[in-house]
Amino acid sequence: MHSITSEDASFKRVRWLQLVMGLVAMMAISSPQYVWALFTSDLTTMLGVSLAEVQVTFALLIIIQTFLAPFQGFLIDRFGAKLLLSCGAVLTGLSWILASKVSSIWGLYLTYGALGGLGTGIIYIGVIGLMVRWFPDKRGFAVGMVAAGYGFGAALTTFAISDSIKSFGASDTLMFFGWIIGVVGLLAVLGMRRPREAEMRGLARAVAAVRAARPGAFVAPTMAHRDYTPREMVREPVFWVMYVMFVMMATSGLMVISQIGAFAKDIHVANALVFGMAALPLALTLDRFTNGLTRPLFGWVSDHIGRENAMFVAFGVEGVAMSVWLATSNDPMLFALLSGVVFFGWGEIFSLFPATLTDIFGTKYATTNYGLLYMAQGVGSVLGGPLAAMMHQTTHSWTAVFVVVIAMNFLTALMALFVLKPMRHLVQGRASARSPATSPMEQSVLVPLSPPD
Repeated sequence: MHSITSEDASFKRVRWLQLVMGLVAMMAISSPQYVWALFTSDLTTMLGVSLAEVQVTFALLIIIQTFLAPFQGFLIDRFGAKLLLSCGAVLTGLSWILASKVSSIWGLYLTYGALGGLGTGIIYIGVIGLMVRWFPDKRGFAVGMVAAGYGFGAALTTFAISDSIKSFGASDTLMFFGWIIGVVGLLAVLGMRRPREAEMRGLARAVAAVRAARPGAFVAPTMAHRDYTPREMVREPVFWVMYVMFVMMATSGLMVISQIGAFAKDIHVANALVFGMAALPLALTLDRFTNGLTRPLFGWVSDHIGRENAMFVAFGVEGVAMSVWLATSNDPMLFALLSGVVFFGWGEIFSLFPATLTDIFGTKYATTNYGLLYMAQGVGSVLGGPLAAMMHQTTHSWTAVFVVVIAMNFLTALMALFVLKPMRHLVQGRASARSPATSPMEQSVLVPLSPPD
């Protein structure tokens, strides 16, 4: 008994340390995406190109980060987390260091865009894959925390980078901060690894304790009864239900992210004062805060009331908030405040979807499996960005755009309860009937992990 107590105390310390290191790593690699706008003006002048040409760099960053996610996840599952995460941190730092020396737009595409997308994608997918393994009893909360780090992290560098660009220019800033994000990211991931056998026994007992404390309730963790390979996963209809849901939710949020500036200007509230601040900057500040806050919060909620129930509430909140936002958009104060509520109902997709996917399909191939699902974010970026802009250009109105994404919000909320939930029960019930008489937690967590980190 003493050895079990000592073992549990040890693994608990280790896994919370893993969470802290994952949070730091995510914060370190968030700047390439979230402070990009600060560099565009200087880069346009420095390279002698148009803004449209420079903005292709950002598109490349997102496309490579998103659509290479399955390949990145496969490499992590195949060669181990520490090696690949270290490579991801180095590539992220190098993307800025090398970008500081480019003399052509193609050099910027290759460095900031391609290397940056590859590096940040490896860290993002890899850290999420580790958290779903280390926290089977708090999976939603843990994934939400590190995902929030990716959203909040740039807040620590935004003002420093802005001041540096004004004082020293884009090149020196990219060089200096490239070293910082590379070194900090590398130091954080060097200590990250997957659970060892003794620690996995502790994880099994942690889940058993949660179930004993809430007997008979429909709560997470609802664990997979076996581990699905990526090939097996994509043959299950429930995966494609989740994929469609993720695409619709990603589209709604990315539409707001990409179009909120144009929308605010069209309805003449962008520069209206609210609490002494212009409405648009105030809205963007609130959005970043609520977008980060909602990830661990709804992740924690889902650990207690169930994933699909949490999805129904969150997606419904976004649909209601967006409906009221559209109806009262001419009011600058409501424009700013409701934009924060919209993102409060959106940002949690980055904790709820990976947690649900791992609940259903197990932990052994979790990184690769989530990489496949995460491609939905790329599809959403296309639908919510250029296609939404084209719809506005064709209809000369934002109403049609908002009606479509509001409908997506409510449809996804209903799908969570009435499609995803019963399908998940069906898949897990079928897997349970076929599996040996071991506990679901043991089958999901006590799996051979090769190679060891």
